[in-house]
Amino acid sequence: MSAGSGVSAGGEVGAGQELGGVRAVRGFLRARSRTRSTSLDRYVTLFCLLMFAAVAGQPVSELLTGLAGAAGTVEPARLGAGVALLALGLAGFLAAARAAGPVLMTAPDASWLLLSPLDRRQVLGRTGRALLMVAVAAGLVLGLGLVAVLGAPDQLGWRVLGALVLGVSASVGAMALAVLARASQSWQVWLVVAMVALLVVAVVAVSGQARTVLAVAAGAPLTAMAVAASLAAAGSALLARRAWRAFGRIPAREIAAASTRGGHVADAATGVDPSALTWIAEDNHWRGRRLRSRRWPALPAAFATAWQDWRRLARRPGRLAFTLATAGLPALLAQAGGAPGVLGAVVLAGGLAVAASAATGARRDAANPALARLLGIGHRPGLAARAVLPALLAALWTSAALAGLTLTNPTPSPAPAATLATSSSAPMAGAPAPWASTPGPEAGVPGQGPRADAPEAGTTRFGLGVAELVLFGVLAAPGLAAGALRVVRRRPVDHSLPVIETGAGPVPLGPVLWGVTGIDLALAGCLPALLALSTAPPQPGPYLVAQAVTGAAALAGYVLRAGRAT
Repeated sequence: MSAGSGVSAGGEVGAGQELGGVRAVRGFLRARSRTRSTSLDRYVTLFCLLMFAAVAGQPVSELLTGLAGAAGTVEPARLGAGVALLALGLAGFLAAARAAGPVLMTAPDASWLLLSPLDRRQVLGRTGRALLMVAVAAGLVLGLGLVAVLGAPDQLGWRVLGALVLGVSASVGAMALAVLARASQSWQVWLVVAMVALLVVAVVAVSGQARTVLAVAAGAPLTAMAVAASLAAAGSALLARRAWRAFGRIPAREIAAASTRGGHVADAATGVDPSALTWIAEDNHWRGRRLRSRRWPALPAAFATAWQDWRRLARRPGRLAFTLATAGLPALLAQAGGAPGVLGAVVLAGGLAVAASAATGARRDAANPALARLLGIGHRPGLAARAVLPALLAALWTSAALAGLTLTNPTPSPAPAATLATSSSAPMAGAPAPWASTPGPEAGVPGQGPRADAPEAGTTRFGLGVAELVLFGVLAAPGLAAGALRVVRRRPVDHSLPVIETGAGPVPLGPVLWGVTGIDLALAGCLPALLALSTAPPQPGPYLVAQAVTGAAALAGYVLRAGRAT
């Protein structure tokens, strides 16, 4: 290149020519690229953005319209659950940014420009702008969630603007903190502290201990909200500035590793093969680790091969603790106003996901059955042994989730007759009735006591007892394990299947069939439990028996059919 381009013949870059050198190099590569961006590409991008704005604008406008006036006052009982969900969402955003890198480049840039004498910060300029756009988009969603949780009793426009500023400031600060954690070990500690603090906030908010503080925050004047938004914006700007300065101190190996992971994710997304993502995550975790060898226990042949799943689970106690901790998420959705049928579907879907996370061995056996053949183990006994751990984890998770729903959302028991008489004869102004502690169809009418069709004392919002709900969770485990085995053993997406024309547009049949594979079997195996959780039958005994038979039949039928097919 010539000297005027900013890069000398020896490859050295002057202090005042670093930005020009990066622009010259990128211009040189862009001029000789086989795939150039045309006006048609920019038109398609702009059209997709406008279509997304049109589709997302309807629910957003309905949300903002519902917050106008007196409707903007949020119930105090749901305020803590909403704040807890927002805190968990921000913690998840931090964890995702930490897992993604978040500083990464394309494969050509990581191979040629990362170790070049060009200024590291200028080379990573595109990455910085992309991270900023991702953080702003996540912050807008977080801000809308914040205004939906806190409400807007007055001056809707200014409160929405303040909530959006708070959300964007939080997400930009979180992204900057994730970048700084890659450049310094001390910032890594602060990242962990921030995630723990968000989890503590979620626990405190959902427990009801901070209800007074949250009520004050929801009714804060506009000036206080403006001050909070200004301070948050200033803090996030300082963190973003420090993160931009830290771009040049991030080790090249960290950026290269993150770029490799990003390339694998992009390939999986381009090929519409989400199953490859779990393979990538597992291989990245175990690659380069030194594991201690221990004597294998004396077990039957089929259970001896399945023992590796138990060892793998024991070697990741943090993941197991996190999995069990997520059993409290349905309780958060219940406090936010979820219907019993929706909560039952969420619990069963979570149990299916937990069971699938423990069925890695079955997936490897399906991909490479050579080990089972060499050991002389039949496919049916091996698959049955692999199903024990997913069924056990599904039983624990679903039982804990349903128990959490009963502990956080109990149906109030009828008040004594003396209490009802006293409250009806001399009610206090502004005091809630004893039977109205939990709003819902079971709440009574003031002066009349509980409704005649209200559930009996000791039951839950599902209309079932605690022991019955736990039994449903245990009995649904075989059906969830069968669905999990079918999920992990399914083949990649078949893109050769036709595209079906529907009223909503063309639907590719291959990804749809891939997505419902496994869910269909889990739904069939847990149908009695789902019906019982949705309808609250007065006599749940027949549903329990039907669930026991259906779950066992689903698991046994899948094991027999899979063994015959193999």
